[in-house]
Amino acid sequence: MAILPLLHAAPSLLTGTVSRVLAAPQTAGASGDVAAAASPTPESSQSPTVDDVQRSVEESASSGLEFLTGTGLRVAVIILVAVVLTFVARRLIQRFAQSIADGHTKRGVGTKGEKKPSNAADAAARTRRAQRSTTVGSLLKSIAAIVIWLLAVLMVLTELGFDLAPILASAGIAGIALGFGAQTLVKDYLAGFFIVIEDQYGIGDYIDAGEAEGTVEEVGLRITKLRGLDGTLWHVRNGEILRVGNYSQGFGIMLLDLPFPYDADEETVTTIINDAASALRELPQYDSVMLGAPEIMGVQDISGEAITIRITIKTKPGEQFGVGRAFRGEFKQQMAAHDMTVPWSQAVIRTMPNPPAVSAKDRAAEHADDSSRTESEES
Repeated sequence: MAILPLLHAAPSLLTGTVSRVLAAPQTAGASGDVAAAASPTPESSQSPTVDDVQRSVEESASSGLEFLTGTGLRVAVIILVAVVLTFVARRLIQRFAQSIADGHTKRGVGTKGEKKPSNAADAAARTRRAQRSTTVGSLLKSIAAIVIWLLAVLMVLTELGFDLAPILASAGIAGIALGFGAQTLVKDYLAGFFIVIEDQYGIGDYIDAGEAEGTVEEVGLRITKLRGLDGTLWHVRNGEILRVGNYSQGFGIMLLDLPFPYDADEETVTTIINDAASALRELPQYDSVMLGAPEIMGVQDISGEAITIRITIKTKPGEQFGVGRAFRGEFKQQMAAHDMTVPWSQAVIRTMPNPPAVSAKDRAAEHADDSSRTESEES
């Protein structure tokens, strides 16, 4: 379009002045068209070209490839490592829980001359170990998974360019506040975890937890529930248990102090104790729980009424109290069979004879005599 006006203007310049005058507007219009054609319009400058599109596609491809070979690859590696660590941790925890269920430490009694625990006791012990291993295993698996994936998420966010400093600072402040406010709760949970993993006591055990004593009905990570002999249900926080005595682990020993009269000789004392134990062993409910004959420790005390002999009886765990009550009853019967009585405290009370009764008239006369005697002495 810009070449045609210039070709028309060239002959007009050669033909003369008139032609130049006539051709001048055309030349001006042509030069305006040339200027207009030479100056680009905003619409033509904004329209993308093929080169621009190709260049943008190449830049996007290069940036995507860089992301996949850099940040994307590192994120994938982090996730893969987290999956592998979770799998390995679960396998190790499963083996540890299985070792608890198998029971490496014997809870029964297996010394020579003593009865071994029955099959029912073994089954109860295996059930208890299985429950404890399940509790410990599930708790450790949850803790391991939370720790591993929390670290993995933080590492992934760091690779993606997120600034974690404010989040970590806020979490640190919240953790400090939670630590001060819930330190008792954390203490209870930690104590409960070690109570379960160390098998300090379990459901059905009779324990002494300090201020509370009774049969364990529930063992949790925060509290332990005990049922007292009077039916009271005690809720004891695990963090408050400083020491615990378990009467239901291993074996039980009943300690008895038996009073004998002074005239009882050693042979008679031994015979009475052994006869009482033999009579008790004839009952099936006591023969199955007594693990041996009574052991005579010797003279425990000498008082004004009796000589006290101390003996011990070894029983299955938790059965010592019932055996002790039954043995005291048999001991009384054996004392009666040997024409002996259980000594008791005796006291002799001496009284003076009553003075003769004195009438009021005699007391008045005696008082008058005392008064006259006093006056004569003064004169």
